[in-house]
Amino acid sequence: MVITRSMTVKKGIYAINGFDSLNRPVILISGNNITVDFNNAMLQGSNDKQLPNAFYGLAVLIKGNNITLKNAKITGFKVAVMAEGCTNLVIENSDLSYNYRQKLQSNWLREDVSDWMSYHHNEKDEWLRYGAGIYLKDCSKSVIRNNTITGGQCALMMMRSNDGMITENDFSFNSAIGIGMYRSSRNNILHNKLDFNVRGYSHGFYHRGQDSAGILVFEQCNDNVFAWNSVTHGGDGFFLWAGQTTMDSGEGGCNNNYVYKNDFSYAPTNGVEITFSKNKIIENIINGCDHGIWGGYSWQTSITGNTFENNRIGIAIEHGQHNNISSNQFENNKLSAIKLWARKTQPADWGYANKRDTRSMNYDFWNNSFKNESIAFDLTLTDDIILDENKYETVKTTIKKDSSVTNLAIDPENISDTTTVIPGILNTWKLNRIPATTFKKGRDQMKITEWGPYNYRYPFLFLKKIDSNGVYHFDVLGPKGKFKIKRSKDLRNISMSEGPLPAEITAQKNGVDVQINLEYIGEAFTGQFGKDHPANMVYDFGFRDFQPEIYWHVNWYKWDSAHNPNKNYEQFQTVYNNNPVKTEQTKKIDYTWWGAIGKNMPADSFAIVATGTVEVEKGNYIVSVTADDLVKIFIDGKPVIDFWDVSKYKYDEDTHHEATIPLNGKHTIRIEQVENSGYATLIFKLIPHNNR
Repeated sequence: MVITRSMTVKKGIYAINGFDSLNRPVILISGNNITVDFNNAMLQGSNDKQLPNAFYGLAVLIKGNNITLKNAKITGFKVAVMAEGCTNLVIENSDLSYNYRQKLQSNWLREDVSDWMSYHHNEKDEWLRYGAGIYLKDCSKSVIRNNTITGGQCALMMMRSNDGMITENDFSFNSAIGIGMYRSSRNNILHNKLDFNVRGYSHGFYHRGQDSAGILVFEQCNDNVFAWNSVTHGGDGFFLWAGQTTMDSGEGGCNNNYVYKNDFSYAPTNGVEITFSKNKIIENIINGCDHGIWGGYSWQTSITGNTFENNRIGIAIEHGQHNNISSNQFENNKLSAIKLWARKTQPADWGYANKRDTRSMNYDFWNNSFKNESIAFDLTLTDDIILDENKYETVKTTIKKDSSVTNLAIDPENISDTTTVIPGILNTWKLNRIPATTFKKGRDQMKITEWGPYNYRYPFLFLKKIDSNGVYHFDVLGPKGKFKIKRSKDLRNISMSEGPLPAEITAQKNGVDVQINLEYIGEAFTGQFGKDHPANMVYDFGFRDFQPEIYWHVNWYKWDSAHNPNKNYEQFQTVYNNNPVKTEQTKKIDYTWWGAIGKNMPADSFAIVATGTVEVEKGNYIVSVTADDLVKIFIDGKPVIDFWDVSKYKYDEDTHHEATIPLNGKHTIRIEQVENSGYATLIFKLIPHNNR
């Protein structure tokens, strides 16, 4: 459908599948001075698919000037709305929720590298592989206001889009990014809810974030204003990186961005990450993160008037220069309030270090307050530091330093106030407060499912952990109502069978196919994939953990250039005739190496052959593997997964492979994996298809 004039859509549900290519939309809005009012009609795509990682197609493409899209509901697409080359675009009062998102492979105990995001390049719209609620490309003076995007992967993504007003939106509970920017400048991001845009977190087990963030600012984004946003519980709250251009040339950065009075609390990694750039971080709340601020290689940066409480480290900066850190409040940060350091040498092949002075030097710290801190200042290999009028209360160590710290001045007579000019928009914007939220504080509120962060709005059985005695610990969560256990398998000593939500259940494992099925009756809710469920109607939900007994025999082999697996597989296979450098018997294939596979053993150029036998009931099963770099899987001698072309390995998500096959009875599984260099992993799972 092509729309070239203003119109109002007849209200209804329009189930229309998208096309295989994002170059062909279901609806094209093209021209100038057009208003399209969806009138709360719903456009629903991917009607032949059940799960969001299979969603495809582009719903709406907008090209032209002075175009308004409003009151739209769009779900089930890879990208809901894309705008190209628009000036004065307005998208408002629309709900673009429950579109594409990846299925996550990490679980409660360990993360999976295939879940890591990669944003390093977007010159050819590489970000589109992650989908989006809204994708702006080469747009100027856009107004994006009062929209909702939840239950997706990325909400609003901006590519070379400048001078926009992004206000009063709710882009929360997505599995990667709330607002992402690439080469986008002079935008105002004001009074938005950008909470729980997160993955890669398991409370008490790991806190990686996997490059998810409430706000992502990547590659030459300058002069933007971020104010009065709620950006809690994100992988990072605010993630700014200068970009590959700066890494190679030493020039540019993401500079002169003004980050003012936001809440960046409860990030698994960094409340604020600002690197290789100069920016203003003013009067923000940054509590309960790993690092409050990570500011590696920041220069001419002001960090003023912020609150840092209960972080592991308040502010951590390596190789920073000419930075002013003043009037901040630090309290109960676990290791230290402020940590500065540098390396003695930089990599010889790194363009940035070859073209820039990267010493750690020239810091002004004045009028900061420290309370209940183990260490206020932890300093290494840094020159020219001024500490003036800082206040200390119940601080064990005020200054920790060694002989590599030079020219440290404490309370000198002359110091200048480097207060910066406030951007004009902050003096005129009326909603000068952080929007209110109703969810609880704390990192323990982040409960990551295989589809992203749980939003507490639908019945869900969340596995917190399996203890050393094989006892499963569950939270039964959801809206106001009651649950009842209908059936269970391979569990005993279940602590309770029914009750109100929320609740906690424990149960003892008693077999290899743990299952527990529950029913819920209570308030109306919207489900995990966006379906509405009425009140007082029975809703079934549950949990399954299938861990079949497979006794693996694993051999490791070294290979050399004469047997390069990337060139000739048949010739490479002859290395299996050699004696293995390591042999192991194990009950599961779950390996990750950051270096050598063992003492005096290779870290690179090795191969694995793992063989095992499994017996299963008749049914369809998903063969799932995450492997770096190459992998083949055979069942009963027949290939089911063949990823043996290193040129196809571009991103971390390319390490994961699946195949669905029918199985019945006893089967032999053979895994062949090759590691070229660097990080290595091999994780295998066999999952009943109806587990999904």
